Amino acid sequence: MKPHYLTPLFSPRNVAVIGASDTPGSVGQAVFANLLAGNFQGKLYPVNLNHRIVGGIAATPSVRLIEGPIDLAVVTTALRGLPAIVKDCGKKGVKAILLAKDFSDSEDVERAAMDEARSLARHYGIRILGPNVLGLMRPVAGFNASNYNSRVKAGNLALVSQSSALCTAMLDWADSKGIGFSSVVSVGEALDVEFGEILDYLIADNFTQGILLHVHHVHDSRRFMSALRAAARTKPVVVVKSGRYEDDVIGVTHSSNMVESGDVFDAALSRAGVLRVATIAQLFTAAKVLAANYRVTGKRLAIVTNGIGPGVLAADSAYMYGVELAKLSATSLDLLNESLPRNWSGSNPVDIIGDASPVRFRTAVKVCLDDPNVDGVLVIFTPQAGTDHLTTAQLMVGLQRESNKPLFLSWLGDAKVSESRELFSRSKCAHFRAPEFAIEVFRNLASYHQNQQLLLQTPGPLEGERLVPDVLSARAVIATAQAEGRSILSERESKAVLAAFNIPVNPTRLAASEDEAVCYAAEIGYPVVLKIDSPDIIYKSDVGGVELNISNEATLRDAYRGIIGRTLQARPEAKIVGISVQPMRKRRFARELMVGVTHDASFGPVITFGAGGIAVEVMQDRALSLPPVNHYLVERMIDKTRIGKILGPFKNMPGIDIEALKNIVLHVSELVCELPEVREMDINPLMADESGVVALDARIIVQPQVQGKPYGHMAIMPYPAHIVHCAMLKDGTTVMIRPVRPEDAQMQQEFVRNLSEESRYNRYMSSIKQLSQSMLVRFTQLDYDREMALAMVRQTDDGEEQLAVARYITDPDNESCEFALEVADSWQGKGIGVILMQALFDAAREQGLKTMVGEVLAGNKGMLKLMARLGFVVTTHPEDRALTIVTKDLQGEATVKSLQ
Repeated sequence: MKPHYLTPLFSPRNVAVIGASDTPGSVGQAVFANLLAGNFQGKLYPVNLNHRIVGGIAATPSVRLIEGPIDLAVVTTALRGLPAIVKDCGKKGVKAILLAKDFSDSEDVERAAMDEARSLARHYGIRILGPNVLGLMRPVAGFNASNYNSRVKAGNLALVSQSSALCTAMLDWADSKGIGFSSVVSVGEALDVEFGEILDYLIADNFTQGILLHVHHVHDSRRFMSALRAAARTKPVVVVKSGRYEDDVIGVTHSSNMVESGDVFDAALSRAGVLRVATIAQLFTAAKVLAANYRVTGKRLAIVTNGIGPGVLAADSAYMYGVELAKLSATSLDLLNESLPRNWSGSNPVDIIGDASPVRFRTAVKVCLDDPNVDGVLVIFTPQAGTDHLTTAQLMVGLQRESNKPLFLSWLGDAKVSESRELFSRSKCAHFRAPEFAIEVFRNLASYHQNQQLLLQTPGPLEGERLVPDVLSARAVIATAQAEGRSILSERESKAVLAAFNIPVNPTRLAASEDEAVCYAAEIGYPVVLKIDSPDIIYKSDVGGVELNISNEATLRDAYRGIIGRTLQARPEAKIVGISVQPMRKRRFARELMVGVTHDASFGPVITFGAGGIAVEVMQDRALSLPPVNHYLVERMIDKTRIGKILGPFKNMPGIDIEALKNIVLHVSELVCELPEVREMDINPLMADESGVVALDARIIVQPQVQGKPYGHMAIMPYPAHIVHCAMLKDGTTVMIRPVRPEDAQMQQEFVRNLSEESRYNRYMSSIKQLSQSMLVRFTQLDYDREMALAMVRQTDDGEEQLAVARYITDPDNESCEFALEVADSWQGKGIGVILMQALFDAAREQGLKTMVGEVLAGNKGMLKLMARLGFVVTTHPEDRALTIVTKDLQGEATVKSLQ
């Protein structure tokens, strides 16, 4: 596998420091001194206009005068001269530039210089990190291109921060705790290189086992989420965010008014499979525990202690952190009753009494670890008369080695138990001075496990086998409103859009007069509901624009006049279209719910669910998720709300039709995916009972949509179900071509195992027998935005059999991609390569890619013949004659096809 394109930035062999200086206090002096002192094994070249020697090394006035190649240029001079520096670096062939220099927002000259420099860098193919950065450190390689003047220990965690100031605080804190780093990156202004590409590099970095992120704001949510999800599939990622309340979601609907940007960010991180924490201390603690491979599969905790007081306080902390105290099984309780003193607590927390011996501790903890209702055990030891802290600690270390469930150890006290704590540290056991810290970590591990489950969800825009929506009629309704200059759809229009997506709605008739309302009511049947219809009024109840349970004509006429009068008084400027007449739905056991859509500035559309009715904003009971969603994600949303607890049967009330409710949310997800014009939406109230679910009121806000990539309005690319199709091979075999899913992992592994040794070498350029776990994850858990893998499968009596797979991954320019193709040996020569590659071409074009490139072994004559047939241009690899480069112009062929 060829090196990552950011290798010249992270692992340079030759570095030029432009502005390197001997002047005390200057950035150039600090950076150059750190590089000299860091045991960097590559070559260093100072560049200084005024001095011939810097730090005892001969300097040159320009990077172009340096003999030999330069991978990285570190710029410490004023940013006003950056365009000229980039031009010199481009002509020298420099691959990367690090701007270790502050940027002032108030300096228009600097902004103009940076914009010009970015344009020049793109022309020369140079990548730029910064400005406004602390710098870049690779402690594992002795590379320190920063102005940080304290020690940074080498380790296996990567730290990436948007703030130089916060980054230095984190480094200082980590040094006091003995925490080391593989990389430290201050992103700063992000003139060019952003989070996404840095994460891409760290995914492939063997020195990095865990990634820590500090995020303040996200520029490109799709790329950020894409890279974050890719990273989280192979390495634990922990995030701390600053500015939680700076960018609250702004809108006109309840769904928007109830959502904060911090909530949306939390939802995004959950879907990305990463863990969000609130403090720097939590960031490092969580990262250390995750990198040490501590995992839990649930949030049920057992507490074992020899002091009931600390045990109860720990239980209180568990309740506060949302950790569930495990209910021990009957078998476990019987074993504990047999083994413990009669006066043990009899439940969780398991108080084994103050004089507990090491063996009693081991017995109780082992029973809890073996209990299927327990996901983790917290052991609290209090030094009392007759206790043996060290022997107990030794037994706990042994138990942790035996069990695949985590043990959290809290030996209370200080000097008396210090020897046990040293043992825990040497044995790499999770130990804490206070139980509440252990519970907090357990909570984070449980959240991480849940988020990893969310990461595996790959819902399509149109999930399952439900009714197909009438997308065209929904778009026609929206287009009519936009043609009239309106962004707010009326209730009738909103319900028409919902109905097009198979969401049951209360039928609505618009009356322009009392008499017309009377006619409609007679047609519908009493009782009815009257509502004001005005494009200027979002919430009808606020102006007295709703009358319920109207049972006869006389009452209807009074209600009609009353609504008009109150509306004119409250909003005299409002345009009144008429009054809508609807049937009054009487449902004895109904619950009022709300499903909505809001729009976040960074992450796009967000689906909300919670309690409905007129007090919705007061109740503040809602959960949210980024679309697309599936059944699993919808269930998670419902379970997170308070009203979700009363949707089942209780007292005399039957449970609602929960499947109908889930389908409503799934249909809303379809709507959001297929209608990028929808910016906000409220379905409130959504009435649900044992008979079904119906939308009684709805309002949709739309906005003009710029044409772009499919589903470009969403932060998470849906599973591209629209490209699934069937084909027929030369021998008449019917096959299906579809994007790869995470559940294809075993099928993919079997496919690779069954390849011949020659085929495996031609594809992977190595003699691997099967895919490693990290490669398997990488090949089957796709983002679909940056990459695509199309499997050709056929149906057999034993399930699906994979015949071939073709994939591409997008290059950083977002215009080209690299591809790979492999066909099972027994299925070669049946036209599979042509069929599958044509499908891959179409998928790449749909994403706006212009060029497809691949590397093929020069001796792989069959593949080269196929490439020539498909229109690839074949050239010799410039650095390795055993390889050939094959290149195809995708747009050119698309143009030819359109002309045929």
